[in-house]
Amino acid sequence: MIKNYLFVFLSILFINAVQAQDDTPVSVEKHQFKINPLLSPGFVYEHGFSAKNTLYSEASLIIGYRHNSFYDESTWYFVPRITEQFRHYYNLEKRASKGKRTAHNSGNFFALYADYSFESISTNKLFSEYCPSFTVGPVWGLQRTYKKRFNIDLNVGLGVATDRNETEVLPIGNFTIGWVIGK
Repeated sequence: MIKNYLFVFLSILFINAVQAQDDTPVSVEKHQFKINPLLSPGFVYEHGFSAKNTLYSEASLIIGYRHNSFYDESTWYFVPRITEQFRHYYNLEKRASKGKRTAHNSGNFFALYADYSFESISTNKLFSEYCPSFTVGPVWGLQRTYKKRFNIDLNVGLGVATDRNETEVLPIGNFTIGWVIGK
């Protein structure tokens, strides 16, 4: 059933991409690099392959802190993560007509979100280990780039997550703060 929903979602995005006009006055950036030093540090590359569609690729590090009250010990953990999104920006023309920024992919989007979190690179035998997981699902989001290339990116949705122990439906949320680098 989930495969059917994903198929319908991807079909709608593909049809929109095929019907997109080539002479639209605004479009997404062809190549965009970002650095996100806060919250979940990482690097992002967003490749625009049509006027409204991009492939968003992120390599980041989840940083967390846990406390074990039984042993009265605490630990930090570091989990490498790769995130991919096929994004369709749907309101660029509307933003441009209102005089709002569209530079550096400032707009709202729908996306198919896929995320793989690796095993933690820090260990502590007193804590349960963080096992690798894979999450996929549709999200809605917005990205804004302000003066001096300050960037915020937020996306939320519902997805399916699986690891070696279980598979479950859960909310997806990702929020980054960073800077667009390059031209």
